[in-house]
Amino acid sequence: MVIGLTGPNASGKGEIARYLMEEGYAYHSLSDVVREEAGIRGLDPTRENLINIGNELRANFGPSVLAERIRKRLTGKDTVDSIRNPYEVMELKKEPHFLLIAVDAPVELRFAWSLQRGRAGDGMTLDAFIEKEERENSLDPSAQQLRECMKLAGLIIINDGDLDDLRKKVEQVLTFSF
Repeated sequence: MVIGLTGPNASGKGEIARYLMEEGYAYHSLSDVVREEAGIRGLDPTRENLINIGNELRANFGPSVLAERIRKRLTGKDTVDSIRNPYEVMELKKEPHFLLIAVDAPVELRFAWSLQRGRAGDGMTLDAFIEKEERENSLDPSAQQLRECMKLAGLIIINDGDLDDLRKKVEQVLTFSF
C-alpha cells in the first residue's frame, strides 16, 4: 500500500503522515528530494528556495522526476508526502495499491496552524499566506499544481476539527480503502 498526500500548505498532511508512521508506514516526502538538492547547492531550505529548485528539477528532468526518485525508495507500505504536480501522481499510480488523499482545511485555519508551527517563508499575514499559495497553483507542467493534484485524489479529507477528529478520518480511510 502506498498512500500519497497532497493539499495546500498547513492543511494537516504532516499530521496524517505522522499517524501513518505510527501505523507502520514508511515516510517519504517529495520535498526531501528537493531539500537534498538544496543541500548539494549550498542553499538554505526555505520555502521559496524549495519551490524554485523543485520547479527547476521538473523543467530540466521532466515533471515526474521527484516521484521517480522517491519510487526507488518505496518498501511496499509507504506514505508519500508533498505531491504537488499531476505528473508525480501519474508516476506514483504505477505502484500497486496507490491511493492519493487530498487534505484541505479552511484557509483561516491553515494560516493559524502555519503561524503556530513557525516555518520560515509561510507568510506572516493572511494576505501574504494566500499570495504564496497562489504560486503553488500554476498551470505550468514543470511547476507546482496543487489544485490539479487534488482533482486526481481518490478521496479528500477536510481537516476542520482537532487532531483527534483528523485521526478518526484517517482511521476510516484505512478501514474502508484496503
